[in-house]
Amino acid sequence: MSGKTVNSAILLLVIGNAMALISDVFIKLLEPGSPVFQFAFLRCLLTLLMLLPLWPQIDRSQFFEGLSIHFVRAHVHLAGLICMVVALMSLPLATANAVFYAAPILVMLLSVLIFRERLSLLSLLAVVSGFAGILVILRPVELGWGALAALGSALALAINAVMVRKLPSGQSTVHKLMLNYLLILPASFVLMLAEGAAWDPSILVSALGSSLFILGYNITVLLAYRQVDANKVTSAEYTGLIWAVLIGWIGFNEVPDLWFAVGSAMIVVPLIMVGLRSRQRSRRVLRAQPVNG
Repeated sequence: MSGKTVNSAILLLVIGNAMALISDVFIKLLEPGSPVFQFAFLRCLLTLLMLLPLWPQIDRSQFFEGLSIHFVRAHVHLAGLICMVVALMSLPLATANAVFYAAPILVMLLSVLIFRERLSLLSLLAVVSGFAGILVILRPVELGWGALAALGSALALAINAVMVRKLPSGQSTVHKLMLNYLLILPASFVLMLAEGAAWDPSILVSALGSSLFILGYNITVLLAYRQVDANKVTSAEYTGLIWAVLIGWIGFNEVPDLWFAVGSAMIVVPLIMVGLRSRQRSRRVLRAQPVNG
């Protein structure tokens, strides 16, 4: 599975999203009342340690280039991670993941606000339908800290995605990840100390499992998108919601209701349509290009 063909790239994304869900499962298995900041610090520390063997591949002469943008992204990432932990500990696995899919919708809105991009009619439909789908899933009468945390995590993901454009173009994904986790450590350590929770060895196991599988997800995404156009395979990312339903049903006895099914469809289907439309445009552009010789 090199990711060099569309089919292999799709398979990588399917496997990668399954790994991301396993990472979520490790968080879901935390005991109620577990120290959230302790988990966040350990996961960031362990992820950084896992990345250290790749240090020789990084351009160390310009390691801190774009430091201010990296600093902001790192702390937005930390806020999103904390929100994600709260959401997964409070909501059913599939419900939390469905709300996380608000991130692409928020990216569209942020791109309009920050970069003055124009939304197509289909993209506008995806935004409106997506937010309506979130309301259907959460239902205002059930809006609590878990739901707000899930929305906060989606917002953090969207902000980080938009800010990628501001990062130095010559930096590799490994470089960005390593600097991100390095900058997170001081703030996450201070939060852990302020939390004042007793050391819990079980959290170390959960943080290690979550770190390992989310790093596996990042690697599969890197391989999938490196040699295949994103618009050709990005819809495979939404298989994560299928994994969330299956694992939540089998592992946690969480049976999705009709509200969840309708709301998820309202979020995911328009996004898939946007991806398919982008793919069709790319094909038309390629066909319109003159053939040399």
